[in-house]
Amino acid sequence: MTNALIAFALGLAAAAGGSLPAESGVAAVKVSEVPGYTEGVVVGADGSVYVSDVYNGIIYRVGADGAAKVWARTPAPNGHKILPDGTHLVCDGKEHAVLRLDAAGRIMGKAASEYGGKPLRAPNDLTLDGRGGFYFTDPGGSSAENPIGTVHYVDAKGKVHLVAEGLAFPNGIVLRPGGKTLLVGESKHNRILSYDLVAPGKAGRRRVLADLPAKGEGQIANEPDGMCLDADGNLYVAHYGMRQVQVVSPAGKILRRYGAGNLTTSNVAFGGPRRDQLYVTGALGDEKASPGGLFRLDLKGVKGVRK
Repeated sequence: MTNALIAFALGLAAAAGGSLPAESGVAAVKVSEVPGYTEGVVVGADGSVYVSDVYNGIIYRVGADGAAKVWARTPAPNGHKILPDGTHLVCDGKEHAVLRLDAAGRIMGKAASEYGGKPLRAPNDLTLDGRGGFYFTDPGGSSAENPIGTVHYVDAKGKVHLVAEGLAFPNGIVLRPGGKTLLVGESKHNRILSYDLVAPGKAGRRRVLADLPAKGEGQIANEPDGMCLDADGNLYVAHYGMRQVQVVSPAGKILRRYGAGNLTTSNVAFGGPRRDQLYVTGALGDEKASPGGLFRLDLKGVKGVRK
């Protein structure tokens, strides 16, 4: 077989999920439990896992032994990313801002707090662009009936730009490597949107990448939340209310539906020495009445992209 045919065959296998473990071979392993609903999972360079306890205003740092220790306190922490210089960006709905924290968890200030002279509503999640800027979703007050959700870009100089508007609760957000495609979960329409970026912070064509599965027995909602990517370009979507993580191919096909541990599945991030462990946040049941869980899916053969 020629090299071209081998490459073509490998491409077909990836498109069909050939490198992904079977659903029956993946079990959600509980790593840690905290008092409240967890969000904003991110993995540090040393392997520590950070999770946001939204309602109790705490960001925990979870070590290899599963012990969750208070790392920082903010009013309502949510999406979270770690910058190359070791500082952290945290979306906070009550602060109506994206906060900047130092490596010890101390609040340094606000990386974004307004657009067009008006305060942000409730930033939810964010993704870094590798140019010193970042994109974030602001779903505050939006719904299917009131689609006022927005997506913004903050450039390296700290200026906030509008990327998209008119969305029914924009939630998880991921920038594909190369910076040309932005993926956004639109929770209240249960779908993943794909935006072509003609320049940093400037969106061109929009299309629906994938409509996600509807809820069934024992599931309380079907809303895409946090997301991440693997090296094959597959998208991993925390499917809130479904107790599942959906794996979506670059073409928008549902490849796998992995059990997630948490019913109100909220966010996902790859970690581990080989970056083949998918960490999943949420709550064991209803988000306002149940403890928050941090689970791990061991996905042998998969290599995740660091968030």
